[in-house]
Amino acid sequence: MPSMIFRRKRRDTLPSGFFRFSHGSRTVHGHGDGDFIRLRDEHGVEWRGVAERQDDGTIRYRFRDGEDNYASGVSDGYGIILRDSKGNTWRGFID
Repeated sequence: MPSMIFRRKRRDTLPSGFFRFSHGSRTVHGHGDGDFIRLRDEHGVEWRGVAERQDDGTIRYRFRDGEDNYASGVSDGYGIILRDSKGNTWRGFID
Protein backbone atom coordinates (compact mmCIF):
# COMPACT_ATOMS: atom_id res chain seq x y z
CA MET A 1 0.00 0.00 0.00
CA PRO A 2 1.50 3.38 -0.97
CA SER A 3 1.94 5.91 1.79
CA MET A 4 0.69 9.47 1.49
CA ILE A 5 3.05 12.36 1.87
CA PHE A 6 1.57 15.59 3.15
CA ARG A 7 2.75 18.82 4.64
CA ARG A 8 1.28 20.09 7.84
CA LYS A 9 0.80 23.85 7.92
CA ARG A 10 2.72 25.42 10.74
CA ARG A 11 0.68 27.82 12.81
CA ASP A 12 3.67 29.85 13.99
CA THR A 13 4.63 31.10 10.51
CA LEU A 14 3.77 34.62 9.47
CA PRO A 15 1.83 35.33 6.28
CA SER A 16 3.77 36.10 3.11
CA GLY A 17 2.57 37.50 -0.18
CA PHE A 18 1.29 40.70 -1.76
CA PHE A 19 -0.03 43.29 0.71
CA ARG A 20 -2.54 45.98 -0.30
CA PHE A 21 -3.91 48.74 1.96
CA SER A 22 -6.34 51.55 1.12
CA HIS A 23 -7.69 54.67 2.76
CA GLY A 24 -10.13 56.60 0.60
CA SER A 25 -8.47 56.96 -2.79
CA ARG A 26 -4.93 56.38 -1.43
CA THR A 27 -3.29 52.96 -1.73
CA VAL A 28 -0.13 51.31 -0.47
CA HIS A 29 1.03 47.95 -1.78
CA GLY A 30 4.03 45.66 -1.84
CA HIS A 31 5.48 42.30 -0.90
CA GLY A 32 6.25 40.70 2.40
CA ASP A 33 8.06 37.54 3.34
CA GLY A 34 7.46 36.39 6.88
CA ASP A 35 8.24 39.16 9.31
CA PHE A 36 9.76 41.70 6.84
CA ILE A 37 7.43 43.75 4.61
CA ARG A 38 8.24 46.46 2.05
CA LEU A 39 5.44 48.67 0.68
CA ARG A 40 5.29 51.62 -1.73
CA ASP A 41 2.56 54.26 -1.89
CA GLU A 42 1.22 56.11 -4.93
CA HIS A 43 3.84 58.87 -4.45
CA GLY A 44 6.73 56.40 -4.52
CA VAL A 45 7.45 56.60 -0.79
CA GLU A 46 8.77 53.31 0.58
CA TRP A 47 7.36 51.93 3.83
CA ARG A 48 9.23 49.17 5.68
CA GLY A 49 7.56 47.07 8.28
CA VAL A 50 7.57 44.02 10.48
CA ALA A 51 4.97 41.48 11.52
CA GLU A 52 4.89 39.87 14.97
CA ARG A 53 2.60 37.07 16.16
CA GLN A 54 0.98 37.86 19.52
CA ASP A 55 0.05 35.38 22.29
CA ASP A 56 -3.65 35.47 21.37
CA GLY A 57 -2.99 34.44 17.74
CA THR A 58 -3.35 37.88 16.15
CA ILE A 59 -0.55 39.41 14.11
CA ARG A 60 0.68 42.93 14.87
CA TYR A 61 2.06 45.03 12.00
CA ARG A 62 4.30 48.11 12.30
CA PHE A 63 5.39 50.27 9.35
CA ARG A 64 7.63 53.35 9.06
CA ASP A 65 8.70 55.49 6.10
CA GLY A 66 11.86 57.54 5.59
CA GLU A 67 10.25 60.67 7.06
CA ASP A 68 9.40 58.95 10.39
CA ASN A 69 5.70 58.62 9.60
CA TYR A 70 4.33 55.41 11.01
CA ALA A 71 1.33 53.10 10.87
CA SER A 72 0.54 50.12 13.06
CA GLY A 73 -2.29 47.66 13.50
CA VAL A 74 -3.44 44.07 13.78
CA SER A 75 -4.75 41.20 11.69
CA ASP A 76 -7.37 38.78 12.91
CA GLY A 77 -7.07 36.32 10.02
CA TYR A 78 -9.71 38.01 7.85
CA GLY A 79 -8.05 41.34 7.11
CA ILE A 80 -5.65 43.94 8.43
CA ILE A 81 -6.54 47.26 10.08
CA LEU A 82 -3.83 49.94 10.43
CA ARG A 83 -3.92 53.38 12.03
CA ASP A 84 -1.35 55.94 10.87
CA SER A 85 0.23 58.85 12.76
CA LYS A 86 -2.49 61.23 11.53
CA GLY A 87 -5.33 59.04 12.84
CA ASN A 88 -6.39 57.65 9.43
CA THR A 89 -7.60 54.05 9.29
CA TRP A 90 -6.22 51.83 6.52
CA ARG A 91 -7.88 48.55 5.62
CA GLY A 92 -5.96 45.85 3.85
CA PHE A 93 -5.46 42.22 2.96
CA ILE A 94 -2.83 39.76 1.76
CA ASP A 95 -3.01 37.94 -1.58
